[in-house]
Amino acid sequence: MMKTAIAIRHVHFEDLGLLGDSLSGAGYRIEYREAGIDRLQAQELAAADLLVVLGGPIGVYDHTVYPFLADEIAAVQARLDGGKPTLGICLGAQIMAHALGKAVYPSGVKELGWAPVTLTEAGRDSVLAGLEGLAVLHWHGDTFDLPDGARHLAATGEVANQAFALGAFALGLQFHLEAKQEELERWYIGHAAELAATPGIDVPTLRRQAARHAPPLAVAARRIFADWLAALPG
Repeated sequence: MMKTAIAIRHVHFEDLGLLGDSLSGAGYRIEYREAGIDRLQAQELAAADLLVVLGGPIGVYDHTVYPFLADEIAAVQARLDGGKPTLGICLGAQIMAHALGKAVYPSGVKELGWAPVTLTEAGRDSVLAGLEGLAVLHWHGDTFDLPDGARHLAATGEVANQAFALGAFALGLQFHLEAKQEELERWYIGHAAELAATPGIDVPTLRRQAARHAPPLAVAARRIFADWLAALPG
């Protein structure tokens, strides 16, 4: 019987990307739920074999402006409390941390562009080991406190909590491994206002960085996703 992966998408161009390829290769049927449009029902999301919570340009603390966040957080909390496979990327990782009772807040810096992360000892002993020496795509201004019982996997000099894991069933990534180089033009268009407001970064620079760093990262990302999916419980 085919497994089901439901992905909560907050903006259309931040999709599963490379992770979608890995899910299909691992025998998952993929369904998207559009945040703010589709009803995020905890029971339905709990029934999926895997829940992926994707990125987006809003903050977890924006729940009064975006009321759907309350249902999304509750659904993620139910999955995590039940030990059900869950993967969060950027905003998704922040939602996971918040669902686990931790604060999410502006980091005071804007990490936007390609740069490496430093793996912790636990990170070097995890599926993220292949990131050693590689630059990843950062696109965030918020951070979170590390959930209780989580393994801290990666950091940067300015933002300590870049990745965490709970057992073998949950993985939170502050950075983007899933973005396909050929689809980043959609990001540059969709995030044009943010890019214009961020000193020291521009689209030509991001294109040059992606040309250099995206191909080797894609190789590592596919292996990371495949290994993580293969190790999921159940």
